[in-house]
Amino acid sequence: MVHGAAWCAADGSLRMIREDVGRHNALDKLIGAGLRQNVCFSEGFCLITSRCSFEMVQKAILAGFSTLVAISAPTTRALRLAEQAGLTIVALARRSSQSLFTGTVG
Repeated sequence: MVHGAAWCAADGSLRMIREDVGRHNALDKLIGAGLRQNVCFSEGFCLITSRCSFEMVQKAILAGFSTLVAISAPTTRALRLAEQAGLTIVALARRSSQSLFTGTVG
């Protein structure tokens, strides 16, 4: 299985994507590419094709994302950290539905 991590603009348009067999590596690649291009990650959101773990939330916070969207549910530990840091978590994301776990959207 290949995992993906994408940076999307606030309107949902895809701006950058990186893939890897490891979910952590995919996000690391995205963050590295964005830093090289001076991307302001807070001006959009991060989309990951994996579960929303504590470590993925840590990386999103350190990179400066304001919102993390995941296809799977977040762990309790990830939610606690996201709430403390002010990171919005949207998970169980599908084309027609998603669940807001922390923060606000809009």
